[in-house]
Amino acid sequence: VNGNEITINGQKADSYTFKMNYYWMMGDNRHNSLDSRYWGFVPEDHIVGKALFVWMSWDTEGSFLNKIRWSRLFRGVN
Repeated sequence: VNGNEITINGQKADSYTFKMNYYWMMGDNRHNSLDSRYWGFVPEDHIVGKALFVWMSWDTEGSFLNKIRWSRLFRGVN
C-alpha cells in the first residue's frame, strides 16, 4: 500500500480475492489483551477450538479476597 494505491508483486491491483477465510479475534480483556488489534487477522486453518465456558475471571481492581469473580466461573459462552 502506497497512499491510495495497492500493489501486489509490483503490479497495481484493483481487487484481490483471499484464498482462505480470515477472522478478527478479540480477547476477553479488551483493554489488556493481545488479540487481532495486535497480531492482525487469523487464517481459518489456525483456529483449533471453540470457547465453551469462562474458566477464570479476574478483577484487577478488587481487594485481595475479592479478585476472583466467582459468579462468572464456568458460565457458558453464547
